[in-house]
Amino acid sequence: MQIDPGGERPPARVRPASQHLHRLVELSSEFERGLARELGINLTDLEAMEHLIQDGPLSPGDIARRLGISAASVTIAVDRLSAMGHVSRQPNPLDRRGVLISATPDSRQRTMSVLMPMIFAVDGVLDEFEPEQQATITRYLLRVTDRYQEKVDRLGD
Repeated sequence: MQIDPGGERPPARVRPASQHLHRLVELSSEFERGLARELGINLTDLEAMEHLIQDGPLSPGDIARRLGISAASVTIAVDRLSAMGHVSRQPNPLDRRGVLISATPDSRQRTMSVLMPMIFAVDGVLDEFEPEQQATITRYLLRVTDRYQEKVDRLGD
């Protein structure tokens, strides 16, 4: 992979590790699209489901903030997910007028049955390396995620 940002200078040489990391990001997106197809939902709905599965019941406003979409869009997404049996609404015990959205147990199990084998397979690759090598890999990935976070934070400004 050669990167030429805007054609302003000759392409930079990107090292193999960075090329593989880029491919991993692409494959991660492909995996998410496949998971969404498996669940019969779109990518926005999948992102909402990921938040609900990871963090438990959320208000529609919380979902909207996390996804960066409007309250009306959340209502449409929750209606869609509810009709397909992926989520349920319950009264919010802290707000008489509010509701909380939860992933249904069946949908959570179905999602996790696809995710967990992938997570365990990826984690298991580390067993192929010595503890010192694992520490180096971990340090590299931590530094890469820090750089990504810095760029994401700047884009949000």
